[in-house]
Amino acid sequence: MAKKFICEQCGQTFEAASKPDKCPICGADASKIKEVKSKGVNTNGNLYTFCYAAVMVIIVAFLLAFVASALKETQDANVANDTKGQILSALGYDKATIDVAAEYEKNVKDNVFADGELKAYEGKFNTTYGTLIKNGELHVFTGTTAGGEQAYVLPVVGRGLWGGLWGYVAVNETKDKVLGTYFYHESETAGLGARISEKWFQDQFVGKPIFGEDGEVALTVVKAGSAKTEYEVDGVTGATLTSNGVAAMVKEGLTAYGEFLDGSSCTPEGDCPACKEADQAECGNCDEACDKACEEKTDVEQ
Repeated sequence: MAKKFICEQCGQTFEAASKPDKCPICGADASKIKEVKSKGVNTNGNLYTFCYAAVMVIIVAFLLAFVASALKETQDANVANDTKGQILSALGYDKATIDVAAEYEKNVKDNVFADGELKAYEGKFNTTYGTLIKNGELHVFTGTTAGGEQAYVLPVVGRGLWGGLWGYVAVNETKDKVLGTYFYHESETAGLGARISEKWFQDQFVGKPIFGEDGEVALTVVKAGSAKTEYEVDGVTGATLTSNGVAAMVKEGLTAYGEFLDGSSCTPEGDCPACKEADQAECGNCDEACDKACEEKTDVEQ
């Protein structure tokens, strides 16, 4: 390690591994050369370097944790808003051109299907549904499409070639036809599997029947260019595994909601006594059943 020296004759300082025989600047002999003793911390030492690095790491880690904590609420709000935008996209809205938060609040309700009926969900808005579906917590969003049609939106999750897939399938009021879809991915290949997020692919599902003649979910994705039946959708060229992943996600996702899709799941609203008294177990249209029950009750009262 270099030491610092000063020449008493010329007053210049210099560094050297050891005391030289003469000053390298003015040539004065060694008697004129004195070592400069450091009175502070030795910044050239290993201990100083280690301590400095450790302190800087701690400071940076603290700042990052502070920033992450300060921004968490905003980040969570952005993720929730994006999820709401995906649900609206399945309903036919262009999330890039609307006020997502306002439109969702106006047109969409979050429900849970349990014990054969839809119940309003009162908890914190969820942004992922894989674990919830696995645990039997089936969320069903009720809303109105961009075209004004009543619909149910069902979240679905799956796996592609490189990572997770997820999406939302909007079905009609009689629960037998697709009104719209939205799919996205975690890390599929750009220009190939990632194309499942494009409108042309998702629009192929619109109008497709969900169930086959056997009552099972028949809606599926097949090899690009080979779709022939009314239940089939063309996959993405060059992305067979991702397309298969979407097919499995749709089939397994809709099958998980089989009980909901098979029944009427009526959810009468309001304080109408007739609604509460009506037997809605087999109805296919809540409004129609409500009107009928109200008419019957009115006739009795008259």
